[in-house]
Order: sequence, then C-alpha cells, then structure tokens
Amino acid sequence: MCCTEGSLRKRDSQRAPEAVFCLQLQMTVSLDTLKGLDTCFPSGPEQSGAGIAAAMERASERRTTSALFAGFRVLGLFSNDIPHVVRFSALKRRFYVTTCVGKSFHTYDVQKLSLVAVSNSVPQDICCMAADGRLVFAAYGNVFSAFARNKEIVHTFKGHKAEIHLLQPFGDHIISVDTDSILIIWHIYSEEEYLQLTFDKSVFKISAILHPSTYLNKILLGSEQGSLQLWNVKSNKLLYTFPGWKVRVTALQQAPAVDVVAIGLMSGQVIIHNIKFNETLMKFRQDWGPITSISFRTDGHPVMAAGSPCGHIGLWDLEDKKLINQMRNAHSTAIAGLTFLHREPLLVTNGADNALRIWIFDGPTGEGRLLRFRMGHSAPLTSIRYYGQNGQQILSASQDGTLQSFSTVHEKFNKSLGHGLINKKRVKRKGLQNTMSVRLPPITKFAAEEARESDWDGIIACHQGKLSCSTWNYQKSTIGAYFLKPKEMKKDDITATAVDITSCGNFAVIGLSSGAVDVYNMQSGIHRGSFGKDQAHKGSVRGVAVDGLNQLTVTTGSEGLLKFWNFKNKILIHSVSLSSSPNIMLLHRDSGILGLALDDFSICVLDIETRKIVREFSGHQGQINDMAFSPDGRWLISAAMDCSVRTWDLPSGCLIDCFLLDSAPLNVSMSPTRDFLATSHVDHLGIYLWSNISLYSVVSLRPLPADYVPSVVTLPGTCQTQDVEESEETVEPSDEMIEYDSPEQLNEQLVTLSLLPESRWKNLLNLDVIKKKNKPKEPPKVPKSAPFFIPTIPGLVPRYAAPEQNNDPQQSKVVNLGVLAQKSDFCLKLEEGLVNNKYDTALNLLKESGPSGIETELRSLSPDCGGSVEVMQSFLKMIGMMLDRKRDFELAQAYLALFLKLHLKMLPSEPVLLEEITNLSSQVEENWTHLQSLFNQSMCILNYLKSALL
Repeated sequence: MCCTEGSLRKRDSQRAPEAVFCLQLQMTVSLDTLKGLDTCFPSGPEQSGAGIAAAMERASERRTTSALFAGFRVLGLFSNDIPHVVRFSALKRRFYVTTCVGKSFHTYDVQKLSLVAVSNSVPQDICCMAADGRLVFAAYGNVFSAFARNKEIVHTFKGHKAEIHLLQPFGDHIISVDTDSILIIWHIYSEEEYLQLTFDKSVFKISAILHPSTYLNKILLGSEQGSLQLWNVKSNKLLYTFPGWKVRVTALQQAPAVDVVAIGLMSGQVIIHNIKFNETLMKFRQDWGPITSISFRTDGHPVMAAGSPCGHIGLWDLEDKKLINQMRNAHSTAIAGLTFLHREPLLVTNGADNALRIWIFDGPTGEGRLLRFRMGHSAPLTSIRYYGQNGQQILSASQDGTLQSFSTVHEKFNKSLGHGLINKKRVKRKGLQNTMSVRLPPITKFAAEEARESDWDGIIACHQGKLSCSTWNYQKSTIGAYFLKPKEMKKDDITATAVDITSCGNFAVIGLSSGAVDVYNMQSGIHRGSFGKDQAHKGSVRGVAVDGLNQLTVTTGSEGLLKFWNFKNKILIHSVSLSSSPNIMLLHRDSGILGLALDDFSICVLDIETRKIVREFSGHQGQINDMAFSPDGRWLISAAMDCSVRTWDLPSGCLIDCFLLDSAPLNVSMSPTRDFLATSHVDHLGIYLWSNISLYSVVSLRPLPADYVPSVVTLPGTCQTQDVEESEETVEPSDEMIEYDSPEQLNEQLVTLSLLPESRWKNLLNLDVIKKKNKPKEPPKVPKSAPFFIPTIPGLVPRYAAPEQNNDPQQSKVVNLGVLAQKSDFCLKLEEGLVNNKYDTALNLLKESGPSGIETELRSLSPDCGGSVEVMQSFLKMIGMMLDRKRDFELAQAYLALFLKLHLKMLPSEPVLLEEITNLSSQVEENWTHLQSLFNQSMCILNYLKSALL
C-alpha cells in the first residue's frame, strides 16, 4: 500500500508494535488494525530505494565468483596416462594400487578394488608418481611432494627448473629427473639435496631409471639415444656405459633373476640383458609399437608381460623364449602401466582410457581373465541427465559408445549399461570376440523415465548418423530388445535428431532430420502414429516434448516453427513462429514452462497453456549447448560455448548468476533434489558436481548488471584443494545478503515507530489493574537457610548449637526514605531541557525504564510529589519535540496518555500547562486526521478487492 504524504512506517519488522495510542486531549484512540503497516511520504521511497539500489550495485561489483554454485567434486575419473603404483602394506598384509586422476590420486584395495583414500589436490596436474613402503611421491611441474597415509602432504621438494618426469625411491632418499636431464638425489625427511648430476641432453637424455636388485648404491639410467649408464650415487662415479641398441629406451624392469634387467625399446623390442657381464640373454619383438611397460610373474611361472600403445598386452614364456598369448584390447588406449603382484597370478593394468583393471591368470592357456575393474568413459561425454527422483544417479553417454550410470553417493553403486550392439543375439550366438564391427555409433541424445523400468525398457537413445533409436533397460544394465524406426523410409541419409519419453513410460516420441515425428510403444516397440500428414516440420526436428498428462506434444524444427499437437489424435493445435531457428528445447512438466535456445544465442521461455512467450533472455556469446530447469521451475540454467554457465530467474526475468570455466560446458543437469548441478565439458571425461549454495547459506538473488564481467572458476577435482591462500580468495568474494543499516529516520516527513518491545509502553494505562491482579494473597515467608558448617558445642557428647536470636531493641524497622526525597535524573534532565531545549537524554532515560519506573517518574513530576510546574511544562515540550520529529511515534502517544491520566485534574489550574497541552492537542489532531484519511482510503480499496466480481 503506497501513500502520497507522511504516514506510519515500520523500521524493524521483527519488533513491529501492534497498537499505537493517539490521544486528542482526554480521548485515546486505538489503532490495532495498523499492525505491520508501511506507508510513506513521496520523498521517502525515492531516497530509500536509491540507497538500497546503490548498496546492491556496490555488492554486485564486489562479487567475482558464482553466488549459487560451488565446486564439489568430479565423478567418473579412475585413471589417466600416468603409470599406476603398487604398494604392499606389511601391517595389513594387503596390496594397494594408486592411480592418478589429474591433480590428485586415488588409492584402491586390490582385494576388492574398493576406494581407500583420495589424496589432497596439488596446484597442477600430476606428471609422474612413485612409492615406497611408507610414502607416495607425486611430481607436478618442477616440484614433487611426499604424501603420508595416501592423503596429506608431509614433504615438498623444490629445486628443479624443468618439469620432472621420473621418480625413483632409493631407501631414505628419492631420485628425481627432469626433462633437462638433471638428476637430483634428495634426503626424504630432511628435504635436503644430497647429490646432483647434470647430463648433456644431446648426448645422454635420461628416459628411464631403475635401481637393480642387490646393487647397493647403484642406479641404471636409460637414454633416448639408446645407451645406458650404471652409476654409483654414493661415490658419484660412472661405473659402466652400455652402448645399447641405438634405439630409445622406454622401459626398464628388474627380472626375477639377479643381474638380469628387461629393457623396452621404442622399436618394440624387449631385451633381456645381464648387466653384470653385459650379455644379452634373449630378445622379443612386438608389432604394436613401442614398449610402454614391462612386468614379470613371480608366482613360479616364467612369464613376462609387455604393454603397447594400442592397448594390447603380449605375454612371453621366458623358458621357451616364445610368445604364448596376446591380450587384445585390454585397454582402448595405450597401456600406461602393468604390474604383476608379488607371488600372485594377478596383473594390474591402467591406461588413458580411464580404466583400472585386474586380470587373473587361472586358465590352462595362460591368458588373463578380467577379474575386477573400475572404469569410466574413455572419450568425452555427449549427454548427461539425472535419473530418478532421489538425485543419486546420473546417466551419461559418451563418444566411446557406452551408456553408464554414476552414483553421487558411492562408487560401488556405479554401473555400465555397456556398448550398443546392432544385433546382440547374433553376437551371443556366434560368440564374436571383436565386437567393434557390430557396435552402434555414439549416443547423441537420450531420454529416460523410471515409471515402468521394472516392466520394460525405460531409456530411449538416438545415435550419431543412425535412423533407428535404441532402447535400454536400466535394471538389467543392458541394451533393450527394440530398435525403433519407421518401416517405409526411402532416403538413407535420414537420422534421428530428438527423443522424449512420456511421464507414464509407455510411449516414445522420436523426431527425424526429415521433419517427421513418430510415436512408438515402449513395451512392444510398435509404431503408434505420426504427427502431420507427411511430416510435422519442413526442416529437421530440433526438439520434441510431451506434457505430464499426455495431452499435448510440442515439437520444433529448424525452419523456426514451434508446433503444439494433440497427443492422442495427432492434430495440430497451434503454431508459433520464432525469431530464429531453435537449437535446444526443454520442457518443465510440473509448471508447463518450455525453454528454447535459439541459433542467435538467445533464450525464449513459453507457457504451454497460453502458448505465448513469457520471457526472453540474451547474453550468451556462443552457441548454447544445453539447458536445465531447477525442480521448482524458478531457475533456468544454460551452458554455452562461450565457456559460461548462466542462471536466469524466471519470475523476475533477470540474470542472477554467471561464472566462466576454463573449458566449454557441453551438458548441464540439475538434481531433482536441488542439491547439485552436474556439468560435462569439452575434452573432459568426468562429470563435475557443483553444490547449490542457497540450500545451506544465505544468498541474495539480486539481478546482475548488464556490464557484469564474471571470473573464471576452476573445475572441481576429486578432493578440495588444500591451498590456504586460494581458499581465502574463494571465501572473500562470497555473495552474502546486503547489510543495509537503516538510519533512525529515513526522511523528516516520515512517521517512524521505535524499536522498543510492546511490554515497555503498551500497558502503561493499565498498570493499576495489573498490580491488583499480581498482588500476593499473603506475604512471602523466607525459609531458614542452614549454615554450610553446622555449629556444635564442644564436649564429650557433641551437641548442635542453637542459632542466636537477634533481640536488639535499638534496630529500627522504619525504612529510610531520604533517598526518595531527592530529584531523579529524569527530573534533572527535564530542567536542563528548559534551558538548552534538548530532550534526547531525558527521552533515553524513559526508554531504558520499565513500565513501573515510567509511572513513578511521571508521578514525581507533580508538585505534590517533589516536582514542579516547570518540570511538567518541560515534559510536555519533550512530547511536542517527539511529535515534530515524527520519531518514536507510539512512545509519544503512550507517554502522553499516562501523563494525562495522572495529572489531568491539575492541568486547567495552571495557565502555562494549559497552553502547552492546547498546542499538543492541535498537533495530535492534525497527525491523526491525515492518518485516518489514509486508513479509510486503504480500507475501501481492500473491501472493493474482496467483494468485487472481477
């Protein structure tokens, strides 16, 4: 309710008074109906609004990071191209394998391949790792650190000027080699440099390092030039130089026999060499390229395994000196590392395909069988969506052709739905080992619904360059039984471009590049009709959606038309022409809000009930890749190729959050429980989770200015970065609520209430009634308190001493009232106010007093109680000052009402007081008349709104 002149304004909504007492001489007017009312003069809102707007603008300038989302962690990362490290815990008698995942590493228990620990993050990506019995060493840039308990950094070693690419534990020392062929030996616990060796890169550039077994204080170095050198690091002497085979050394591995070393070369050869006598014992060659890693079985079988860049593993028998088996496609990318566990028939492998696998050799042919694995996507993701309503599973499709489900709770709930196969029955019947030829292309878009997942397939997906759409079963974790496509299709270049599933899970709607839109039954896979006579759109279908009640179907095409169809009879209801071709269409079924991302980088929001555009957003500088609605339909989150993620508030139609990323976001999906936002990015294999700050912190959702420049936010890792300075920078620009300190009076024409609670002023006129009700029926009796030490009379038999009775007849029971005869501080301040005309101190004294104290002070103003006419005149002037300033409005009315109740009979006999009370009467009457006119106007409007037939 807005008014044109001065009126009542509440300054603190938490302590709003319920009543204001207005008096016109002897009449008290109750205003209980004005509870919580805010009215103001014309100049008031302009000044106050300008102050709030300025504060909001200043706060927007201070904010540099996202106000709504904070990086939480990444899902689906298990390994990269850094070789793994295997450790044996003598205390628990278990093997542990450590894999690198960017800026941190994961440690798994080999027995169940369960995640044991996630290390703290380091500033840069880890470039190599090593481990001994106690610590794990990880190098990043020209620095490397030692981690204790697989998590926290305990030592950091700085001294290299180039990037470190080799680490070798050496007892209580650690050897590091950088790309400039500078070798440094460090003491682990003191972090001091023990020895530094510099090699000429043009003559001997170190590419591999090994500490041969039983060779005390000696290390073997391999070079890119092909030669090898044996050094004694204690005496700093070169013991021997092996001429090599003029091919780069890529791997060095100690054989089970003493003095024997396996040397892997760039040419694909593996040389078994005796370094004591400089004799080559045997040679092996693989045709798959350079040797990436070598390992030997130590469980009684003389077998050597060698990895290749194409993901194959070769197994050689060292006794027969021949190739005994090949593990084809062990990984889809290069084998980063492979290790046989000591005295176990288990082989641990990892690769850049984001997979960690354990193979067991228990067959008669000597071939490894996959025992356990942890695997994510091996290629960048194409689409991600939350599955279900609990917000705990995320379905993701990738360019590697797989469909997987990742759990936000624990990795043990992850599962892979596998690759799409053109003919799964034929593959099973013929037992094809190589299924690459029958695999479906990568999934471009998919839709999922869990309503009937236990009865039939609940996922529909369209593939790159394919006309038919595949169905998938989430519970069975496999591809479904049907491939949905039209029977009569003459052209071969037609592909499926958009899919959707109804909320009941019975029907799938598929849009094609030819402009046709078809409906299929998910249970039987039967075609149930098409929209339009020949085709629904003249151009390619860019999006299809069905409302929550299966009554309306919305389709959009590249020709720039948005069409609304009756789902049952397939009749066109309405068509809307868009300003540009749509790129993405997204429907929020609960609210009936439809989001459209156009090719001109703008976003349109439509209401499917009215079929009109209700919001238009612009601001992206690149193609919009994906959009997501919040579960309540208030936010629309968009991700574009300009590396920005923007959050639009639909009720206000404003941009409320924006942040940049160092990699363009391809997909975005909001959790049904609003707790996380999931994103995927270009050239990244993981799903990145961002926590919703508004669920656990106070966030001011104010509009961002048009010239707002967002800052770049780092993608979250598997663990939070343990950098104090960086964490402080993150906390500093946090977006908090605007702290606006309201002044005592926004404007001189405003009428402002005080901050005092009602108990201080509301019952001043009824104190005598309250005292009668609270009067005790009988005087209270003070209980006799026992002494802490009970007194006793000394003697053979101890007796308690009786308390002494105080019978002093000289003690008077009359209370000394001399103190009350003096003037109070309030009276003294009122007397000073007559001289200097300042009553702030006297008013503050009344505000600090309780109801009984206020009544006592006002009674003492009378000449009969120790006061004077001058003091009473000063009190009336103080009330007039409060009415002039229009502050503490209800206190002035309450104090004046109590003063009139106590001294009304005396006022007509004193001309000075009569003149003052006459002036106050005119002031009160003027204020009340204006307020009453505003109240009557507001009540009329409210009554009309209640009773009028609109």
